Amino acid sequence: MARNITVAAAQMGPIQRADDRASVVARLLELMREAHAMGCRLVVFPELTLTTFFPRWIMMDQADIDAYFEAEMPGSETRVLFETAAELGIGFHLGYAELTLENGAPRHFNTAILVDGSGRIVGKYRKVHLPGHAEPDNTRSAQHLEKRYFDVGDLGFPVWRAFDGVVGMCICNDRRWPETFRVMGLQGVELVALGYNTPNTNTQTYEPYHLRMFHNHLVMQAGAYQNSTYVVAAAKAGVEDGHGLIGGSCIIAPWGEILAQAQTEEDELVVARIDLDLCTFGKESVFNFAAHRRIEHYGLICERTGAETPPE
Repeated sequence: MARNITVAAAQMGPIQRADDRASVVARLLELMREAHAMGCRLVVFPELTLTTFFPRWIMMDQADIDAYFEAEMPGSETRVLFETAAELGIGFHLGYAELTLENGAPRHFNTAILVDGSGRIVGKYRKVHLPGHAEPDNTRSAQHLEKRYFDVGDLGFPVWRAFDGVVGMCICNDRRWPETFRVMGLQGVELVALGYNTPNTNTQTYEPYHLRMFHNHLVMQAGAYQNSTYVVAAAKAGVEDGHGLIGGSCIIAPWGEILAQAQTEEDELVVARIDLDLCTFGKESVFNFAAHRRIEHYGLICERTGAETPPE
């Protein structure tokens, strides 16, 4: 029996620095209700869904920084998302900035959660591959201070049984690293929920706009194909506080083809009906890991971080 499920990537238009949580949550609820009306069982929201992409700003006061973080999930302003999910019987993936205490010390993570159709959190992921830099850099056209404001994720790349399949999560820059998908692939992942906020310009050097979007889709299509998994990718898009974000939200099949893609840079649902059983072909043929992987030759992947060339 086919495991058919209708899913949505809920692209968000810009969220300005002046926008409050209540106005953002109202937009999320509208998209959630629209997704439910279209028969969706899962809706994927972007990275840092609840706020502007604040790592572009230099902030010195920790209280100003912490104002962008959620100390609990659900909290007073986000509880309605969980209540509505339970009312409608629809699940969601939500990216947000997480503030937690560990051994009495504050920790800050770029986090995503997976919530089922009963409004229950079934999984949490914390971003591993933090891009950018930790100290202000005046040579850049804009700052990208994720390394300043976030700790490196400490949960690895787990997967969960949910929505009739095996679901994993990753966030933004994680998608550019094949290890992200392969670790989940080795756990039989069938759907990767992925949120991102990607600038439409390279802050360090010139890069044509078309390559920004090309690389965005290229890495996700490769990850989907090489691990025979669906990818449901939701972006923040448009001009946010004067800075452009590329958008391009999409749903990708386990053979690497884009099934549906956003057409705007506004709030927009990208919807597809998928069959999770179609992941089986790749997992049992070209990417039958048990039959074809040769881990005795992959040692450098875990032994070495940076590239080293052979001696001359």
